[in-house]
Amino acid sequence: MAAACLVAAALTTGAAVAPTPSDAAVVPTASGAPAGPAGGPAGARSPGCGVTPPQAPGTTAVRTVDSGGLARTVRVHLPDGYRPDRPTPVVLVFHGRGNDGATTEDFSGLSGLPAVVAYPDGVPGGEGKRSWQGAPYSAPGVDDVAFTGDLLDDLEAGLCVDPGRVFATGKSNGGGFTEILACRMSDRIAAIAPVAGAYYRDGEPPCRPGRPVPALFVHGTGDATIPYTGDADRGLPAIPAKVAEWVARDGCRARPQTRRIEPDVTIATWRGCRDGARVQHVSVDGGGHTWPGATAYSGGGATTQTVRATALVGDFFGLGGPR
Repeated sequence: MAAACLVAAALTTGAAVAPTPSDAAVVPTASGAPAGPAGGPAGARSPGCGVTPPQAPGTTAVRTVDSGGLARTVRVHLPDGYRPDRPTPVVLVFHGRGNDGATTEDFSGLSGLPAVVAYPDGVPGGEGKRSWQGAPYSAPGVDDVAFTGDLLDDLEAGLCVDPGRVFATGKSNGGGFTEILACRMSDRIAAIAPVAGAYYRDGEPPCRPGRPVPALFVHGTGDATIPYTGDADRGLPAIPAKVAEWVARDGCRARPQTRRIEPDVTIATWRGCRDGARVQHVSVDGGGHTWPGATAYSGGGATTQTVRATALVGDFFGLGGPR
């Protein structure tokens, strides 16, 4: 509770150094040699390097991945300039409940990142709405963690990607699922960046990642769907408390550096984390259950244009990309 209070206070006071792209979630090795965020060597090559890609650079195509006896669909976007001889980072994007990969690609603009961007579709659960593991309404018996591993295997086999630079982001239920991946797949997921995340953990074991996982949390204080202050009846934590969990888990300094971007955005960054990790929280005053800077409808409530979540995500992952 004390840590959560400290996080909340940090978001309303202080004026320190602004987070910059140099705060990207990159973990050095103990020797100081370059390394990928997941601990592997920087620029590692997947088995798909040298293979002719099934689509042209700059395009999005739908493919199917077999997992757990189900044929799962995923949209895959290759960046402009993709080359089969140069390892490219991967960004996995998980949609919100009742949404899909196509709609999320549209409103987020994440396909503008210099990465292979994959938008998998969840399996219909409660009320027939697509969703992800860990939520009370997710499809029974569906192992989305195993599916994520199968999806990465598929991407690595057919494309030239860097297994040490695989990142995960998403919105709402999909954003919350990225935390589950950080807890259970820290050997393959370099960093996460949930937006308006719904942090359900139904049926999940305690979170014990094998390494400090850098994490960026973006959330609006006026979110009526996933309240910033939490919802105990639904098992949803307050967002400052969730951030505090990761500050402690990654062994960061207790006090963040904070920056205010008028009129409605506060950014807090925790440094000094173990193994060079970072924890960052972007709070949007009055922001709704939306994707900041969205180019199309992304959810109910106010959508700030002060910042773009896509730019924040790209910078945190060390990719740069659309502003």
